[in-house]
Amino acid sequence: MAFDYELDYSSLNLREKPELYRVGRGEQGVLLVEPYKSEILPHWRFKTPAIAQKSAEKIYSMFEAYRKEDDFVGMDMARKFIQMGYTRARRYANYKGGRKYNEDGSVKEREIDVVKGESAAIFKEYWDKIRADEDYVRRKKGHQKTYG
Repeated sequence: MAFDYELDYSSLNLREKPELYRVGRGEQGVLLVEPYKSEILPHWRFKTPAIAQKSAEKIYSMFEAYRKEDDFVGMDMARKFIQMGYTRARRYANYKGGRKYNEDGSVKEREIDVVKGESAAIFKEYWDKIRADEDYVRRKKGHQKTYG
């Protein structure tokens, strides 16, 4: 089931109401779902490979802490932030300033930033690790089967 953008996320604590959470596609809802957004966002950075490494390690440690708490929503939100670390760093690696389009709507020519590419690769390793995690995959399927 798709992520539900109709909910008033500003007034919801999805740790208390995990049944309202929908995994959705990719990074849907990553900047909406509380209290996870407020817990994870302060650690999400990718400016340099060293910063990206520290960020990815911290967010992955949060993923593991959520697992220990049997908190699938937290696990999935950590996964979304790691995925977003990859996609945003890739965007900045490919386009100066992270802007893909010119003002007229045409696609800019790529200007490769190797440093941001290294940051993206760091997040990609963690994202791949989570996607291959059998326990995470089992929990995700269970949540989707139970709640949609």
